[in-house]
Amino acid sequence: MRLDKYLKVTRLIKRRTIANEACDAEKITVNGKVARASYAVKVGDIIGISMGNKPIKVKVLNISEHATKENAADNYIVVAE
Repeated sequence: MRLDKYLKVTRLIKRRTIANEACDAEKITVNGKVARASYAVKVGDIIGISMGNKPIKVKVLNISEHATKENAADNYIVVAE
């Protein structure tokens, strides 16, 4: 699954266009490297999001095409800096 779609499906970023723009602005990293929106997310990847005041890092646990609001957070776990 594309990185921008994964960020939207898991609700880490509200809209896919915003996720795409964040990737273009180099605010999204995967495994410590700046990633493009077309990057293919894999289980085990560490995604870093540095938007706003508080940067966040998450580890990908699961990849699903659709997620409800209740189970969206089951696809990742927040890791410490």
